Amino acid sequence: MESFLPLLAAAAVTAAGALILVAAAAAAWNRNQLRRRYHPVAGTIFHQVLHFSRLHDYHTELSRRHKTYRLFAPFTGEVYTCDPAVVEHIVLTHFHNYGKGWYSHDTTTDLMGDGIFVVDGDKWRHQRKLASYEFSTRALRDYSGTVFKKNAAKLARGICEAVNAQQVIDIQDWLMKSTMDSIFEVAFGIELNCLQGSNEDDSQFVRALNESSVLLMWRFMNPLWKMMRWFNVGSEAKLRHNIRVVDQYIYRLIHTKNDQVSTRHNREDSSVEKEDMLSRFLLEREKDPKNMSYQYLRDIVLSFVIAGKDTTAGTLAWFFYMLCKHPSVQSRIAEEVAEAVVDGDGGTPSSFGEFADNITEKALAKMQYLHAALSETLRLYPAVPQDSKVCFSDETLPDGFDVKRGEIITYQPYVMGRMTYIWGEDAEVFRPERWLNADGIFSPESPFKFTAFQAGPRICLGKEFAYRQMKIFAATLVYFFMFKLSDETKAVNYRTMLTLHIDQGLHLRAGLRQHNAPIVALE
Repeated sequence: MESFLPLLAAAAVTAAGALILVAAAAAAWNRNQLRRRYHPVAGTIFHQVLHFSRLHDYHTELSRRHKTYRLFAPFTGEVYTCDPAVVEHIVLTHFHNYGKGWYSHDTTTDLMGDGIFVVDGDKWRHQRKLASYEFSTRALRDYSGTVFKKNAAKLARGICEAVNAQQVIDIQDWLMKSTMDSIFEVAFGIELNCLQGSNEDDSQFVRALNESSVLLMWRFMNPLWKMMRWFNVGSEAKLRHNIRVVDQYIYRLIHTKNDQVSTRHNREDSSVEKEDMLSRFLLEREKDPKNMSYQYLRDIVLSFVIAGKDTTAGTLAWFFYMLCKHPSVQSRIAEEVAEAVVDGDGGTPSSFGEFADNITEKALAKMQYLHAALSETLRLYPAVPQDSKVCFSDETLPDGFDVKRGEIITYQPYVMGRMTYIWGEDAEVFRPERWLNADGIFSPESPFKFTAFQAGPRICLGKEFAYRQMKIFAATLVYFFMFKLSDETKAVNYRTMLTLHIDQGLHLRAGLRQHNAPIVALE
């Protein structure tokens, strides 16, 4: 028995030492917790539900008091920021510590799948590499340019008919249809003809896709959405139905296009090198069928369609709203476009189509003021008003405050565009001149200040693609027509969804610019 006493004594000393170490570690952890600084709590996520119809203005009011703040949430921490230094930290310098994570992926995966906008890691890198190559090719640039010009001319003809009939037009609705036609043709090589009236299957697909975007946004506000999905009730039942419609339509297109590509390939037809993205991805799939399933293709191409149709049309709608509120800007753009296209290499056009065809890359490069006006629109009305990231490990932000692993941090392009400490005392004033240098040349701002296209490794690959489409459409319409609001007294507000659209549309009256009467007479 006595032989065990030294062992027991040693064990006791060891245990006591371990307890001391645990106590010291706990005390150090407590001290560290006390030293941690967290951003002020400015409200709760339930306040977001109360202010849902004006959500971004609610956040603007909070941001005037705090550059970065928290909203109390029952299941996780939620941090909101409009501080450019914090934005740079999370999207660039500490990019590795922030990503879409479970938050965005779980909330949107039913529609977006594993698309580039909701994944991290290898899946994101693979899609980024594929998309980066596609957007850099001359083939896509030339093909998309041809499609944009064709649909801009179609839209101009439709507006001309409305002018002759003295009709009010919902320009946002028309832009949505026209840009959907454009993006769909670039993505799938198929003409939807939404603007002229699609068939029933096409119309059901477009309607289901639009409704799904609204219902997904509601998930971010509704802590009970997973339970509702489980029981398939309410908004979740409607979302499930819409996604089923979208999937059936997209998979049918993919299989049809795959048969076409395979047939041409077997015949050694040189036209197999198609310009549309799906055909090019299907050819890429032949090299790696294991990692590029049909579902993966569906996620990639659908993400492109969703991003392209909603963002461009929404921005153009806000752009025309700004032109109606600022007639002098509208006139200056019309003059610049005429100088760049008509007085340049194009000559006087004899039709809408000829004018659009004359919008060359050289002509687009001359439209510096138009580029500035579109950027100013995006500053105040960014296509994506919020973007959320998940923090992967505890750390301290540049402002000295801490965030914990698993917390959600959201930066807010809509709010940032209205902060006087970022843009000056006239931050809420629409002034395209702020983007021009002394020589009238467009001067870009820091992407951590102007966050409409994100920044860092996830910066929008389609930025120049989007500008080209918007400039072609804007130049064509503003050259031929003058626009004004159909009712100057009616308030124009946004609809809270994933992208920033005008609620109830934008109703305008268009008038023909005098110098274009002979052209319209020939149409």
